Amino acid sequence: MKNLYFLLSLLFLASFSGISQTKQPNILFLIADDWSFPHAGVYGDQVVRTPTFDRLAAEGALFTNAYTASPSCSPSRASVLTGRYPHQNGDGGNLWSEFPNANPTYVQILEANGYFTGSTRKGWGPGEFQVTGFSHNPAGKSFEDFESFLTERPKDQPFTFWFGSTDPHREYVPNTGIQTGMKLQDVTVPGFFPDNDCVRNDILDYYFEIERFDREAGQLIAMLEKLGELDNTIIVMTSDNGMPFPRAKANLYDFGTRMPLAIRWPEKVKSGTVVNDFVNFVDFAPSFVAAAGLDQNSMSGQSLWPLLAGEKQDRNQVFLERERHANVRKGNLSYPMRAIRNQDYLYIWNPMPERNPAGNPTVHQSVGQYGDVDHSITKFLIMEMEGKAKPGQPDLFQLSFGQRPEEELYDVKKDPYQLNNLAADPAFAEVKTALRHQLVTWMEETNDPRFKDPRSTFWDQVRYTPDYQMKDLDWKKQIEEYRIMPPFGKYAKEGIPCS
Repeated sequence: MKNLYFLLSLLFLASFSGISQTKQPNILFLIADDWSFPHAGVYGDQVVRTPTFDRLAAEGALFTNAYTASPSCSPSRASVLTGRYPHQNGDGGNLWSEFPNANPTYVQILEANGYFTGSTRKGWGPGEFQVTGFSHNPAGKSFEDFESFLTERPKDQPFTFWFGSTDPHREYVPNTGIQTGMKLQDVTVPGFFPDNDCVRNDILDYYFEIERFDREAGQLIAMLEKLGELDNTIIVMTSDNGMPFPRAKANLYDFGTRMPLAIRWPEKVKSGTVVNDFVNFVDFAPSFVAAAGLDQNSMSGQSLWPLLAGEKQDRNQVFLERERHANVRKGNLSYPMRAIRNQDYLYIWNPMPERNPAGNPTVHQSVGQYGDVDHSITKFLIMEMEGKAKPGQPDLFQLSFGQRPEEELYDVKKDPYQLNNLAADPAFAEVKTALRHQLVTWMEETNDPRFKDPRSTFWDQVRYTPDYQMKDLDWKKQIEEYRIMPPFGKYAKEGIPCS
């Protein structure tokens, strides 16, 4: 029945909308894995070198308020493909889930209407898609690379291609950043990290992989130029979620959700455009479908093309969410969050504050203690700071690994790293009430299960596709072993101080 629904949906879309009489544009979607705003040259970062991204921004549009729908790989990528919020994608709201098949993806819609589709490397995932009826990754049939895809593409057929890099996902080869000439002293360290050379070095290794993604994206663009297809191709360059560091990835703070984004399409986008309006990843799918002249009514996002043409849209805020990231709480429990972000404030609602947002202080056999935070020397250094906060300074351990209150409110202009929670401050009571009302209204309008049942266990019960088991270990005894094991031991071996 589900497959029948898909076929009927796609046939309806094709017959209702028809194909545009003008030449349909190609679509090249370039997506990094764990890259945060503002780590690109065009955003003012003085260290990382991103000439490809900067070029797309100069020749098209640069977005300063683009946000992932969820700061976790699988739900973020599902929202890109379906144009629907994570909570509307059922099981797909979790990491390591089954791909949702209740609504067609933009790839399916375009393929049903004459597009040649494909992908390489990391498409949708991690998770399983065959069990819900897909014969290949929902991002498109897998190809070895873009060149192979272009070789197989029928002449003059429009295409959509997904290039999914695994950069700058961990783990990193230590000291790659500093070996390319980047300088420790030039790094801007976010306020929720300890500022020392070891952390700066970790950030340089992250920058190294951003630069590699940027180079590879440039190679794909060069192929389009050689074929004479560049100006008839919509090129989107972005990331799925934030950097793989504490209080970033898997969190609703800016370093987890605010994404680099540049779009080039000369037919519709003036060069040098800067967009400060709020954009959510649910907007990609309806934009791609609309560009092909097709209907996108089954989607929750808004097409970006009217915005880029100067039309006023309701983009004064963005709504964010997450459910279960990794299997890091006994019972495979989620840590639900919902949030609203505007130009002045970030309001976060944690409906189950008794759970630990970073995962239990229990070691999972694969991902370790506080397993919603990727292993890194930065993570281990902050873990060692437990109980050592100095008066008048942020408690970095608590910020990354401690439990959180039900409500959080941050003045994002005065507090860009979101360190000072104002939710209990009477001076901000009216602001908090207004934002909470907007958030709840959005949850009701989008049929979020947590609107009717804030403590819903739906996402706790969704299958976690890897067959992992939890086991208890004394993590304190493990830290020194990790210090001397690859890759972390290499920091000390190469002379970078880690204490």
